[in-house]
Amino acid sequence: MAHIDLRDLSDDDLDAVFEMMRDPEAVAMAAFTASDPDDRAAFDAWSDRNRQAPDAAQWVITEDGGFAGTAAVFSLDGHREVTYWVARHAWGRGVGTAALRLMVAREAERPLYARVAAHNAASVAVLERVGFTEVERITAFAPGAGRDVEEIVYTLMPTLE
Repeated sequence: MAHIDLRDLSDDDLDAVFEMMRDPEAVAMAAFTASDPDDRAAFDAWSDRNRQAPDAAQWVITEDGGFAGTAAVFSLDGHREVTYWVARHAWGRGVGTAALRLMVAREAERPLYARVAAHNAASVAVLERVGFTEVERITAFAPGAGRDVEEIVYTLMPTLE
């Protein structure tokens, strides 16, 4: 099995992240993406905002030391949320599950929330495998799909000890 890890996102990673986030198949799966995934200026502005947010942490997912995606935790509407994006070359090998487990271990606050397009069965499976449970379904316009898409909101509650 490959070694999966998280390391801090650096300026040197931004080209790889931009390319990953404009892959048409990945954009269709994620659905709730940038309006124009090919707009580098918009990507750079979005990235700068996220990297400077005091309550956010962003990581690169590595597989045997190589780039395999991104992961982040941030606050939205008073809730802590996690997000991840696995590069297509790393799909189907447990990279997302391992990365989410690492991220959840680094973030002590509970509950944690996550959102996923309902048609993204692989990401739904990752969240459920790590212990997230569905709490809500919302239909909203998804730029990556160009239409309304059902989004599932998941939560990871505190454990009872």
